[in-house]
Amino acid sequence: MSTAQPRTVIASYTSPGALLFFTIHAAALYALIAIAPSSTSLALCLGLFVIRKFGITGGYHRYFSHRSYKTSRPFQFVLAWLGGMAAQKGALWWAAHHRHHHQHSDQEEDIHSVKQQGFYWAHIGWILAPDYFSYDAKRVKDLTRFPELVWLDRWHFVPPAFTALACWLIDGKTGLFWGFCVSTVILYHTTFAINSFCHLLGRQRYLTGESSKNSLILALLTLGEGWHNNHHYYPHSARQGFYWWEIDLTYYALRALALTGLVRDIHEPSRKVIDSNHLGAEGVAQAP
Repeated sequence: MSTAQPRTVIASYTSPGALLFFTIHAAALYALIAIAPSSTSLALCLGLFVIRKFGITGGYHRYFSHRSYKTSRPFQFVLAWLGGMAAQKGALWWAAHHRHHHQHSDQEEDIHSVKQQGFYWAHIGWILAPDYFSYDAKRVKDLTRFPELVWLDRWHFVPPAFTALACWLIDGKTGLFWGFCVSTVILYHTTFAINSFCHLLGRQRYLTGESSKNSLILALLTLGEGWHNNHHYYPHSARQGFYWWEIDLTYYALRALALTGLVRDIHEPSRKVIDSNHLGAEGVAQAP
């Protein structure tokens, strides 16, 4: 993998991945303008948004990137498949880059920092940069020992292709355009918004040394990921809404899955951790 700094690389708009990325955007725009949605296609759009968003938040992010809970090997593959359906590459690629981001958040090495490279780069530019088409496998050694995850990461286009085909079979062209394309574009930009908007808009509760912020609006749009300052303060927690009023649908889903035995050992911050290092009104850390 190239060692070039993010600000020196250039987004590629002609790679196969980029062309497919913009084609899905064009198809979603065409659907909004020219195709009246059916009730079935709208149900597909909403249902696939929620299911695939959980694949990203509960799977790619909280499990594969941060290992904030445990599960079985078969359900681990299910999580990787659900996240893969969102067309955001494979779990290993996603986790490797996300771990790098946490290690270097808002530093020069950060691959998607609003502070260092600006809004466009943090939101979408880095994804289209050839330097980041691959990843450092050493960052995900705990995951590369599973050959099925390595296979799915290599063939990451398989889950979204099956999803698109299923939408076509269920509701024809309308199902494909609304159920898959519109839903996928919404998935893209709500995910990307955590890298961009959540480092610009909202409030900081904790002194983290970088620009992460908490946003109720983004938390609602992303099943709980908008409590981004909480997350940067204590990344290994499966619970990102630390207080009862901080709605975190991903955490609630994980708790429900724990009741079935599919997941276990859900990591949460202690009360001492939650109450420590608060920023006061003047931006000064307060004692618990």
